[in-house]
Amino acid sequence: MDVKRTRMRLALATFAAFAAIATGAAFPSTARAQQATPVPVEQQGNTDLRTTPGPTSVKPAEPVPAPKPSTNASDAALARIIDRPHTVAELEAGIIALPNAPISAGQSGGDTPFGTIGHGDATLQTGLHVLYRWHRDFAAGAGVLFAPFPTSDPEYGGLRSLPRTHSRSYFFIGGEGRYIPLHYRFLEAWVGVSIGGVVIADRFTTDAGDKVAPILGTKEVTVRTEGFAFGLQLGGNYYLSENWIAGLNFRAYRWVLPDTPRCSSIGDCATLSGNVEALELGLTIGYRLPL
Repeated sequence: MDVKRTRMRLALATFAAFAAIATGAAFPSTARAQQATPVPVEQQGNTDLRTTPGPTSVKPAEPVPAPKPSTNASDAALARIIDRPHTVAELEAGIIALPNAPISAGQSGGDTPFGTIGHGDATLQTGLHVLYRWHRDFAAGAGVLFAPFPTSDPEYGGLRSLPRTHSRSYFFIGGEGRYIPLHYRFLEAWVGVSIGGVVIADRFTTDAGDKVAPILGTKEVTVRTEGFAFGLQLGGNYYLSENWIAGLNFRAYRWVLPDTPRCSSIGDCATLSGNVEALELGLTIGYRLPL
């Protein structure tokens, strides 16, 4: 009888354990976690989207502005060029004008590629300058200038039976110094002085008569006048590259010539004497050679 009761009690205990497992009574925390929290009836259907916090909006980052162009690079490039000692060879082409000195009474104004200029003489001029620049602000050197196509007066003789032509050319050689105070990017400006000697050649040519052998004489007579020249100059340069330079020059000269003009054996005399003013304007192209 006791055995039957014991078996009955064991069966009931086993059944109760399985029932507890099925209902979650044996694991109350797990059962509570699986149950959904009830929503009150009065709150259902009353959801306000305006009060519902949405995803936080992120303001896009503003683009970083591009850096402004700086002149430091060009200034540094120019400083790197001019701070190193170097030599410069410049070729020049321009105009020389003598505003108060026509080649003759019947010839007013000079012949240039741009037409007649002024009331005195004016003509094309070419030349060469070689400068040594040991400091960014100073340069010195020498130059040679000459007029390859002088102005001519085909009626200098004044007689139809004896046609004669007169022309006058110029040659200058001397030294020059430059002070270069202004440097901006690839531009620079300078002032300076120039001192040297000048030679004026008056050529008189007789166009009539028969041609003869040169040993018997020529139809051309040249009267040369030598003098001293000094003047002021100013200009500017632009660096096309590290080696090539373009420039513009202006010079004002005073020529000091003998007061008494020289004459030939047949009476042809120089047309310039005393003090003469000369103006020069030229374009240059130069090549820089660093040392």
